[in-house]
Amino acid sequence: MEKAAIVILNYNGEKILKRFFPSIHTLSNYPIVLIDNNSTDGSIRFISDNFTKVQIIRLERNLGYSGGYTSGLELVKGKYEYYILLNSDIAVTPYWDHSLVSQMETWNATAAQPKILSLNEDGFFDYAGASGGYLDLLGYPFCRGRILHTLEKDLGQYDDPVEVDWASGACFCVRTEDFHSAGGFDSHFFAHMEEIDLCIRLRKEGKKIFSFPTVVVYHLGGGTLHKSNPYKTYLNFRNSLYMLRKNLANWDFLKVFLMRIVWDTAAAFHVTLTQGLPHGMAIVKAYLHFLLRKNNLPTTSKTKKRNITVLKNPVHSIIYKYYVEGIKTFSGTR
Repeated sequence: MEKAAIVILNYNGEKILKRFFPSIHTLSNYPIVLIDNNSTDGSIRFISDNFTKVQIIRLERNLGYSGGYTSGLELVKGKYEYYILLNSDIAVTPYWDHSLVSQMETWNATAAQPKILSLNEDGFFDYAGASGGYLDLLGYPFCRGRILHTLEKDLGQYDDPVEVDWASGACFCVRTEDFHSAGGFDSHFFAHMEEIDLCIRLRKEGKKIFSFPTVVVYHLGGGTLHKSNPYKTYLNFRNSLYMLRKNLANWDFLKVFLMRIVWDTAAAFHVTLTQGLPHGMAIVKAYLHFLLRKNNLPTTSKTKKRNITVLKNPVHSIIYKYYVEGIKTFSGTR
């Protein structure tokens, strides 16, 4: 069994691959596997013509982030001790992959992420994970370095290795045995928040999730689904509700759900005013589809249910702290 593989999911990403893949290939030490979600552009031809040692797994249809990774990784199961799942729009740094796996072994981590900085805003953390992810008691995610849509400047303030609630799917290192035994990503999510759900399930089994900020990567973001797309808003809100329903006991879910209705209604008005009516309607649609169980969303998890808790930073509502108390930094939530 080999130590690790870098696994990149692709869907019509020729332009992104041409920009980022050559440096990923040059600066990485582990073999690279490309899982393709039935692309129709020239992305697979670009890889196969220029990087002959890259293993390409072709899926018959677009299964999204969650289904694409879970299905594709079944085909390399048993070959590697670790998977490093890497977005195609990531710029890596020297020795990033070896360092990440080495720290996984040192800290006995099941899953982990590096420090993720923004390629769009020089010197600032990236939205997708920053320096490690947390959940408040209503299930809203926030990060060391990112509270809601406010990004902090990286001044080394979150450079310590730390156990977190979830690691970012933009660069997600996981023990293969744990990934497969937990069932991988839930394909019902399609995209967004599936890594948080997986981390919750792993933590329920007593596994540890870490952020290792001495390893640094840079993320472009929006390579497949831009934040301006209302479908992204829909997936974020629908999948957040689904994640809570899966992982909370019935009474606990009801209490959280009633509070979420209040905050998400306010969010619908807010995004309607700031981003347009389609985004507000996307939140309404997310609730309707969740309540009607559209797409056959299951309502139970195979793992034992218990309350979502924040490991190091107990916050009841990050929304309240942000909008009412005016707290815009992670350190301010402590």
